[in-house]
Amino acid sequence: MMRSARAELPLIQKTYDLILWMGQKIGKFPRDQKFLLGDRVQNGLLDFLGLLVEAEYSKLKTRFLEAASVLLEKLRLMLRLCNDLRLLGQDGYRFVSQQTAEIGRMLGGWLKQQRTAMA
Repeated sequence: MMRSARAELPLIQKTYDLILWMGQKIGKFPRDQKFLLGDRVQNGLLDFLGLLVEAEYSKLKTRFLEAASVLLEKLRLMLRLCNDLRLLGQDGYRFVSQQTAEIGRMLGGWLKQQRTAMA
């Protein structure tokens, strides 16, 4: 796990770590799924990370956090599809499910904090 020079939000770091882990898994997908489902998952994770960074620096955080929440739900469905196609293995799917659940809790907490601050 590499860290940048500045301290990052734990949610951003956890997402970054998941992207690294998934990149290794996607590299082992069969060719037809690597360039179809694998690319969609990897691009979705990168877009999710981008939304978190935008939220971190924006005054309109909730807009980006809500978009990230929707994208995370789409990613969960794609990851479930990866599991059903037997692309991740039981341990891999268990790990990625735990990670996305934790990321979801962290995102939900940040979103709730932002909504409370706006009220």
